[in-house]
Amino acid sequence: MDTSGFEMQNLEKTTDVLEKKHPAADGDSEQKKISYDDEHTISLEELKERLETDYEAGLTKSEAADRLENFGPNSLTPPSKTPEWLKFCKTMFTGFAMLLWIAAILCFMAYGIDAAKGDPSSDNLYVGGALTFVVVVSGIFTYYQENKSTKIMESFAKMIPPHARVLREGNVFEIDATELVVGDIVDIQGGDKTPADLRMIESHGVKVDNSSLTGESVPVALKPNIQDPNHLESKNLAFYSTNVVEGKGRGVVVKTGDDTVMGSIAGLVATLESGQTPINKEIQSFVHLISAIAVFIGVVFFIIAMAMGYDWIEAVIFFIGIIVANVPEGLLVTVTVTLTLTAKRMAAKNCLVKNLEGVETLGSTSVICSDKTGTLTQNKMTVAHMWLNMELVTLETGKKNYAENFDPKSAGWKELGRVACLCSNSVFLDKEENWAKGVNDRDVDGDATEAGILKCYECIMGDTDKRRGASPKLIGIPFNSRNKYQASVHVDEEKHVLVMKGAPEIVFDKCETILIDGKDVKIDETIQLQFKQACEELAGMGERVLAFVDLPLDPKKFPPSFVFSSDEEEPNFPLDHLRFVGLMSMIDPPKATVPEAVAQCKSAGIKVIMVTGDHPITAQAIAKEVGIISPDKDLIIFDTITPIPSSHQTGVSACVPGYVMVDWEEEDLDKVIMGYSEIAFARTSPKQKIFIVEGYQRAGNVVAVTGDGVNDSPALKKGDIGVAMGISGSEVSKEAADMILLDDDFATIVNGVEEGRLIFDNLKKSIVYTLTSNIPEIFPFLTWVVLGIPLPLSTVAILLIDLGTDMVPAISLAYEKAELDIMKRPPRSQQDRLVNHRLIFLAYAIVGITQAAAGFFVYAVIMASYGWMPLRLVGIKNQWEDEDNNALEDSWGQQWSYGQRMMIQQTCNGAYFLAIVQVQWADVIISKTRVLSIFQQGMNNMVLNFAMVFETALAALVLYLPYVPQFVGLYPIAPEWWIPALPFTLLIWVIDETRRFFIRRADTSAIGKFLVEETYY
Repeated sequence: MDTSGFEMQNLEKTTDVLEKKHPAADGDSEQKKISYDDEHTISLEELKERLETDYEAGLTKSEAADRLENFGPNSLTPPSKTPEWLKFCKTMFTGFAMLLWIAAILCFMAYGIDAAKGDPSSDNLYVGGALTFVVVVSGIFTYYQENKSTKIMESFAKMIPPHARVLREGNVFEIDATELVVGDIVDIQGGDKTPADLRMIESHGVKVDNSSLTGESVPVALKPNIQDPNHLESKNLAFYSTNVVEGKGRGVVVKTGDDTVMGSIAGLVATLESGQTPINKEIQSFVHLISAIAVFIGVVFFIIAMAMGYDWIEAVIFFIGIIVANVPEGLLVTVTVTLTLTAKRMAAKNCLVKNLEGVETLGSTSVICSDKTGTLTQNKMTVAHMWLNMELVTLETGKKNYAENFDPKSAGWKELGRVACLCSNSVFLDKEENWAKGVNDRDVDGDATEAGILKCYECIMGDTDKRRGASPKLIGIPFNSRNKYQASVHVDEEKHVLVMKGAPEIVFDKCETILIDGKDVKIDETIQLQFKQACEELAGMGERVLAFVDLPLDPKKFPPSFVFSSDEEEPNFPLDHLRFVGLMSMIDPPKATVPEAVAQCKSAGIKVIMVTGDHPITAQAIAKEVGIISPDKDLIIFDTITPIPSSHQTGVSACVPGYVMVDWEEEDLDKVIMGYSEIAFARTSPKQKIFIVEGYQRAGNVVAVTGDGVNDSPALKKGDIGVAMGISGSEVSKEAADMILLDDDFATIVNGVEEGRLIFDNLKKSIVYTLTSNIPEIFPFLTWVVLGIPLPLSTVAILLIDLGTDMVPAISLAYEKAELDIMKRPPRSQQDRLVNHRLIFLAYAIVGITQAAAGFFVYAVIMASYGWMPLRLVGIKNQWEDEDNNALEDSWGQQWSYGQRMMIQQTCNGAYFLAIVQVQWADVIISKTRVLSIFQQGMNNMVLNFAMVFETALAALVLYLPYVPQFVGLYPIAPEWWIPALPFTLLIWVIDETRRFFIRRADTSAIGKFLVEETYY
């Protein structure tokens, strides 16, 4: 018989399965996003034929070697990494730094032009050097702060088991997990990490923890024949890197490396690119604005200079000088240090910022897409309710030792507690550090449900070991999917007692009496109805319900010497006519601080959306409990026939399962987002989480994403800011995130939002403070060119202001407290720019002009005191700067040598420099607040108070310290020259207090309304 066709068909199928793992190198990234076809739904026999393997003997070593050579190792393909030098260049040559580089290059060009003329001025060289120094230092500092190289793939690698037990040629070997190939037969057991995606062949009580992939906190029992069209829901698959909680089993490898579910998530993360942060956009907008202003002023005065008869080379130098003078040299350092200080302040509040710009992003957030398990909830199955004496009892779950509100003397608890304690195989891990923990935080050997029951009993009674010691187990029937109960017989007070727990409907059917207030009552229809209602109510709350029953065994039939057995078809002890004791229902409960945090987010205008991999019923129950969904609103749980709304649905919330969204287009999701303000998305895949985040971003929102699992990592990276859990979070999620909550407390996000909003406000204040001194720095240069007067302020003095006296006060504004309750206002609008026309108008046209007037007033007074009246100075520039002219006459006919003229000019430069420092006292005070009076805001910012003293002391040192004035081109000034600028300092403060007085009354004052529109930045 010719079997070549059959073999070729099988080979093609096998090759198709295997080749999916290694798509063409130049293929589209979509090729890497492998999904399951029918590997989990076809019969095991058909799968064996397709994979050309043998379930009894495994692959031969030669077959395995060939497949390994042809299709590569069972490992994740690392993504291309950005070289460190390129990261460094990005911090050095982007945004504001690029503007400073251009300014520095222009300075060097101006110096070169001067040098070509044979009369170079060192001022341009100094400015160019200073700008270069500022950019390099800021770039190194930023690179150091953000040198968190992408280790996402390394984090995935940490999750991969190093070894695997594989069946080859009839023998079990332990090999390196990377050597596994599709078709290998692998053994797994409790404590292992699954080394590849396996289709189960045998399962003996195997349970796996899929929470990192699905968000479902309950371990999944695997069975070879239980399947689902959705591979993530299929109970016959064990996924790469998931933990095996208990049991033993054997499976066939169906996917390895990049093809696995874990691999597809890793590939998804690697292909995503982080978008531009809001603060980065604002800084870019600011750079464009300042550049436009600088170029405009430069072009205007270039034309004026040419019209006044300057040659074109001089006009070009003036043009360059004006552009450079418009650049606030110290602002890059101010912004960087301010963000760093805020990041450190947030770290003190358990919020670790990995990306400095993420500090402000959180403050701009308008939507938080939050995972449920481990983020909103404790990631611990906890007994939340009991049904005892036919009454529902609610246990406190938010405290460290839950169930503190329960009275252990309650009727029926003795019996219920006995069953809960004895009918269990879970124990606390016997380690010294484990016993030192609180009961609720202890590690347990056993699945999540058993652990929840154990902790509940221990919290209430505190005598688990003693109770079990007093009632030793004689025999037990383990839980299985056929019986759906667990039972055991114990010696209790010298009598035998049967205890049982299991699925409520199964266990209740075995009972004929119920314990009510210490009495056995025969079960009738009324009791049956109430039992059913209780089960439905608890299940409706998303809780997992277990029934507890017992039966004191007749000592005549079961004397102390009786030998119990369950080896045969039926055990030799009764399993019916039992007594129903009560129900316990478990849920992964919300963290205690979450409801208040969600309420604070809502009051701050931030939508909190749940995006989880868990069941819709559980998702909506938790969403209601924490306040994401209002309990008083109607709730629609979507299915495939639920119509998508075309308008906003008032008073209605929605729960949308992932399977409903499978065929949705972007428009469908956009309509749902528009239609419902409160939504919980359930049973979502990692790709769907990205789809949801993109939907909210399309709607114009700044989206924060929180999560702790591997399945959250793509969305964490896609969001405008990703927030991972520091304690329970996987390494992968922490590496993908921009921010880590060190205490795993969702409420910490609220602190982060507040800090983010505050830093945006304070950055505005720092910028308006810094920009105001631009005008008194530019005007001396302009008047020198246009009016031809001696230069009132030297270039070196400008650098001393921008990089010296102004620096600490600008940074000190980062410590300013909030003016108003910033958590009561809505999120910042995308139209609310960091630097807008109102800020520029206030800084330049009001405060800046007044500061320039102060400087020129001092300049004019000193010049006049030496005999140089204002009109005599106009047009004198060329004669004044002529080194050969040693007999230049002043207004009174006195002759001045070149050296004498330079001395008086440097005196004026020093006085002008000091005048700017003095008027900046008022500027920093008025910059403290945008609305409130300084009498309301107060002077409690001690860093700012120190900054004012510091800038004054620095100015005095520069002017009076021996040799320093000569080095920087200034001349010490007489004490009386400290006085002329002081009235302008007071005038600036009075003008701004008056402006803010009217702004606070904008609702009733036309002047106030005008000032808000034109000056409220």
